[in-house]
Amino acid sequence: MNILIISYLIASVTFILGLKMLSNPATARKGNLIAAGGMIIAIIATIFLYEEDGVKLGNYGWIFGGILIGTVAGTLAARKVKMTAMPEMVSLFNGMGGACAMLISIVEFNHLGNFTLYPPLSGLGPTEIPEISKGQILIILLGLIIGSISFAGSIIAWGKLNGRIKDFYFKGQQVFNLVMFGLIIGLTAYILLISPETVEFSPTEQPNFLVHHISNRAYLIFGVILALSLIYGIFFVMPIGGADMPVVISLLNSFTGVAAACGGFLYDNKAMLTGGILVGAAGTLLTILMCKAMNRSLTNVLIGNFGGSSAASGGAKAQGTYKEISLSDTAVLLSYSNRVYIVPGYGLAVAQAQHACHELEKLLTEKGVEVKYAIHPVAGRMPGHMNVLLAEADVSYDLLKEMEEANNEFASTDAVLILGANDVVNPAAKTDTTSPIYGMPILDVELAKNVIVNKRSMKPGYAGIENDLFFRPKTSMLFGDSKKVLQDLIAEVKNL
Repeated sequence: MNILIISYLIASVTFILGLKMLSNPATARKGNLIAAGGMIIAIIATIFLYEEDGVKLGNYGWIFGGILIGTVAGTLAARKVKMTAMPEMVSLFNGMGGACAMLISIVEFNHLGNFTLYPPLSGLGPTEIPEISKGQILIILLGLIIGSISFAGSIIAWGKLNGRIKDFYFKGQQVFNLVMFGLIIGLTAYILLISPETVEFSPTEQPNFLVHHISNRAYLIFGVILALSLIYGIFFVMPIGGADMPVVISLLNSFTGVAAACGGFLYDNKAMLTGGILVGAAGTLLTILMCKAMNRSLTNVLIGNFGGSSAASGGAKAQGTYKEISLSDTAVLLSYSNRVYIVPGYGLAVAQAQHACHELEKLLTEKGVEVKYAIHPVAGRMPGHMNVLLAEADVSYDLLKEMEEANNEFASTDAVLILGANDVVNPAAKTDTTSPIYGMPILDVELAKNVIVNKRSMKPGYAGIENDLFFRPKTSMLFGDSKKVLQDLIAEVKNL
């Protein structure tokens, strides 16, 4: 048992070290491997060292069969996933974590309902049998509720990100959600008030055996809580608009962490508890920071339908005429600038143009141009999407500037090259009080001397609203696939 505890302690320390190392791109890969190593130690120790009442786990065929299937599926998915689909995979995998917490709660609640006291404890009378701990039931119910919401919500987020599920909102939906949530809380409190029934078997059945038995009523209410939690998870994410999806993904990630921590409490597993708390705390802090960066409260994100279908209908309208710029003119402008800022967006990920972008950056730097990247906190489809994208192309982390720092330098910037970004550079967030994104901090690219926007077309961004920036006097449009445009632009710059 001491070896098992030490193994859990080692795993917990590796989780903390790994999370710390993930904060720096230079050590992130190593940190990920260290945390994974700790998880392997915890799993192996549990399988071979854990025992209860002198009985070890057993069922090794089922256990290692499940591990093998999960390992193969996860490895193939991670290797084949495109950067554009990375947010979808994160949502899907996060949902699987919530599902695990949900299933653990279901199994453990059923286990409590069939808890038998064997001799010599069978000498106790029915009224002397220890009651099932209310705290234990509460932890099971919390794991069930949070895990179910995380699972259902993550699957909906996965569907919305890959386009299979559209935003859905009906009048009074928020009231409907609050009523459902209130029912979940009320039924949870009711189960805790129900005393588990104690039944004594007759001598002709199982002599001297006593058993705790959870009533059918409690089982029924437990099932209703499960169903309501799943439904709530669906309607919780359904109305969330495109511009808020990175925040919602981060929030759902924290839910899964808290659900896992409940499992750690339930099994008194230090490694599971530590991992769950770290994920829950990190996800919560990231959600708060992203909301702060967007100048929005979490409540506003959850009930505001920000960038959703209802908002889109009121934001798409013609703004005027725009002007185009040729590749050769773009090459000249960038090559003879003193400072150039590149603003990456989801369009860059779609075109898988991060490597071409890095090549252009190096080429301009060789010509004496100061090149930096302006990163908006919610650019892309998940937290840190652009950071991950550029890190894949080995872009120096020092060149990635956060929104506040970049905004302070745009006025002294000769040219801004926007690659597939849209809503995060939309001036309507500052000037149009009727816009659904009004109040969201943006990258103030219009302060630069020249703005070049690379897009496939004039189609609105993920939030579904028109971008006034495209029609500003200092803005020029460079249409085409980002990868192809950047490759041609590199050739033009080399010929100068």
